Amino acid sequence: MPLALLALAVGAFGIGTTEFVMMGLLPDVADDLHISIPAAGHLVSAYALGVVIGAPLLAALTARMSRRTVLIALMALFVAGNALSAFAPGNDSLLAARFLSGLPHGAFFGVGAVVATGMVPPERKARSVSLMFLGLTVANIAGVPVATLVGQHLGWRATFLGVSVIGLAAIASLALLIPHDRAHGAAPTGLRGELAALRSLPVWLALGTTVAGFGALFAAYSYVTPMLTDAAGYAETNVTLLLALFGVGATAGNLLGGRLADHSLRGTLFGGLAALGAVLLLFPLLMRAEWSAALAVALLGMAAFITGSPLQLMVMEKAAAAPSLASSANQAAFNLANAGGAWIGGLALAAGFGTTSPALAGAALAVLGLGVASVAWAVDRRGEGVADSGSGSAGWVVAGYETPAAQETSAAVDAVRR
Repeated sequence: MPLALLALAVGAFGIGTTEFVMMGLLPDVADDLHISIPAAGHLVSAYALGVVIGAPLLAALTARMSRRTVLIALMALFVAGNALSAFAPGNDSLLAARFLSGLPHGAFFGVGAVVATGMVPPERKARSVSLMFLGLTVANIAGVPVATLVGQHLGWRATFLGVSVIGLAAIASLALLIPHDRAHGAAPTGLRGELAALRSLPVWLALGTTVAGFGALFAAYSYVTPMLTDAAGYAETNVTLLLALFGVGATAGNLLGGRLADHSLRGTLFGGLAALGAVLLLFPLLMRAEWSAALAVALLGMAAFITGSPLQLMVMEKAAAAPSLASSANQAAFNLANAGGAWIGGLALAAGFGTTSPALAGAALAVLGLGVASVAWAVDRRGEGVADSGSGSAGWVVAGYETPAAQETSAAVDAVRR
C-alpha cells in the first residue's frame, strides 16, 4: 500500500480525537465556563452540525481544485478551529469554534477516500479506504483517552492545543507524501453540476443504508455507559477502559471489512449489517455479566465498522461523476446516523423499556438497513441508475491518480463495450 495513506490516517486520527474528546471533557468545560452540563452538550451538537453542513458544501465548492491542495486546506481549517477552541473566551465563541472544527471533517474523509482509491489497483480500493479510516478507529483507542487525561490534568484548553499540533503534523505529512495532481478547472460542472450528479436513486439508497446501519450503532453506543454500570455492574471508573475495547473492535472490523469488501462489496455489507443486528439482539443477555458485557462492547465495534469501507465505496461508485461530493455526503450521513440513532435509543429508554432497550432499537435499525440495502441491490439488478453511475471504470479513474492497473482495466472494459 502507498505510504501516502499514512498521511490520510494521521489526519483521520486528529479528526477522530477532536470529535469524541469533548464528550469526556464536558464536566471540565462546563465548570470552567460556568454553564450547565446540558448546555455544554451543545458543543457536541455544534461540531456535528458543522460536519453535516460542511461535508457536501466544501466538497462541491472545491471540486475543480487539486485534491492534494484541498486536503491540506481542509486540515488547515481544522487546525484553526481547534486553536480557536483552545482560546475561546466564552461559551458562544467556543460553540462557533467547534462548528468551524466540524466543517472540514466530512470533506476531508470524502476527498481522502477518492485520493486513497485512486492510488491503488481496483482490487485494493476497499483496503485503501480502511487504512485511511484506521486513524479514526485508533483515535478511539489511544487519542481520545490520552486527550481526555491531558484535559483533566492540564485543562481542557491544552487538549485542543494538542489536537492542533496533530493537525499540523497531518499537514506536513500530506504535503510530503500525497502526490501532486492536476486541478480540475477544465471540468464543465460547477456546484450545480456536482449536485446534479447526486440525483440518482442508487446514491440515495446507499446513503440511506449508511443512516440506518450506523444509526443502529449509535442507538446503542450512545447509552453504553449506563448499560455497563446499571446492567453489567461495572464501576464508572472502568468505563473508559471498556470503551477502549470498542475502539479495538472497531479497528479490527475496519481492517477486516476493507479486506473482505475487495472480494465482495455487497456480500460484506450484508454480512456486516446482519452481524450488527445479531450482536444488538444479544445485548440484553450479554449485559448480565461483566465478562460478556466487555465482549459485547468489542463485538459491537467490530460488527459496525465492517460496513464502513463498503458503504463508502458504494456511494462513490453510484455517483462516479462526483465521487468527492458523494463520498463527503456519506460522511454527513454518518453524523445524521449519530444524531438519529441516539434519539431513537433515547425514545426506548424514555418509554420505560429498560436499560438495554436502546440496543434492541438499534437491532431494528440494522434490519431496516438490511432492507434498504436489499432494495438497492434489486435496483442494481434491474439496471437502474447506470447513466448516473457512469462506466465501470469511472470509480477507478479519479483526480488524476489513475494507476497503471486501473488504466489497463479501464481500457479493457472500454474495448469490450465498443
